[in-house]
Amino acid sequence: MSKLDRQEVDNALNQAAKEIGTRFDFRGVGASIAWSGDQAVDIRANSEERAKAVLDVFKDKLVKRGVSLKTLDPADPRLSGKEYRMTVALNEGISQDNAKKLSKIIRDEGPKGVRAQVQGEELRVSAKKKDDLQSVIALLKGKEFDFAIQFVNYR
Repeated sequence: MSKLDRQEVDNALNQAAKEIGTRFDFRGVGASIAWSGDQAVDIRANSEERAKAVLDVFKDKLVKRGVSLKTLDPADPRLSGKEYRMTVALNEGISQDNAKKLSKIIRDEGPKGVRAQVQGEELRVSAKKKDDLQSVIALLKGKEFDFAIQFVNYR
């Protein structure tokens, strides 16, 4: 599955906002970061470089809190009046195309007797042996994807 820990993202956002408010290089540039709805973060600054610097601070805080940067989808900074605005979308869930890619990898390279089925925004993998499931987890951890994945056991 691909799920965000909303509390960790909120804590990282608050830490980034606090650092932006106290750092010397962000003084007087109107830099800010805040939630913009439920699935997006809004970054504002008076220059494009400062907006990207605020994004870097936010990314640093996310990494320290264990949140994958693959969940972020930043847009390019755009000029709005006198300030630059950047919207960073937070992606959750595995799309149908990505789930099909994962199930194909599991079918082709995984052990025999392992079944993978798409359930909404998750991919459920089932097998008779725990060792087979662990080998599927190792197989997927060894691959590089452009989206974040986590492994959850409901047994």
